[in-house]
Amino acid sequence: MNYPEFFDTVKPIVLYDDLAEFLGSAEKGIVEIKYLEVVKMAGHSCGVVAGAYMMAQKGLAALFPDEMPKRGYIKVELRRQAAQDNAGVTGSVLSNITGAGLGDSGFSGIQQGRFRRRDLLFFGVEMDADVRLTRTDTGASVALKYRPGKVVEPRSVLMTAIGPQATPESKASFPKRWQEMVKSLLGHADEVVEVIS
Repeated sequence: MNYPEFFDTVKPIVLYDDLAEFLGSAEKGIVEIKYLEVVKMAGHSCGVVAGAYMMAQKGLAALFPDEMPKRGYIKVELRRQAAQDNAGVTGSVLSNITGAGLGDSGFSGIQQGRFRRRDLLFFGVEMDADVRLTRTDTGASVALKYRPGKVVEPRSVLMTAIGPQATPESKASFPKRWQEMVKSLLGHADEVVEVIS
C-alpha cells in the first residue's frame, strides 16, 4: 500500500491491553496504534479521522498522566449523534483505539464479564465538549474540543474538487492538497484540540 509519507511521522498511541496479554495477542499487553492503522480502519485520511486520533492521543495523555493508558477501561462519550457531522467516524476511530464497544457490539468478556468492553461507547450525550473520556477504574474523566478551523477549513479545500468553481486542475491536485491539509492539522494538535480537565 502506497500512502503519504507523513503518516509514518505521526506519533503512535501506545496502550496496555490486558485482554491482548491474556490471549497472547501482544507481548506484555503492549499495543501500539499508528495513524496508518486508523486510516486503514476508517478507509481514508481526513480532518475527522485526524481529529479523532488527536483527541485520543491528547485525551489519553491527560487521563493517564503517570501510566500507560489501559485499553478496555475507557468510556467514550460523544456530544453528537452518530449520523450527525460524521460523529460516527469519530466514534469508530475512538472505539478502535480505546477498545470501547457500542452497546452489545462490544466484547462480552470472559468468565463473569472479565475484559468486558460492551456499553462503553455513547453518542448524543449532553456536554459542552465534543468528546469525553472516562476511566472505568477510577472515574476520572477528561473532555475535549476539536476545532480544525483554527488552522484550516477542510470544507473550503473540499470545495476546490466538488464545488462550482472546481477546475480540472484543482480536481487533479485535490488528493495531494487534501492530505497536505491533514498533515497541517496533525502538526498543530495543540491548537486544534482543547483538553478540558
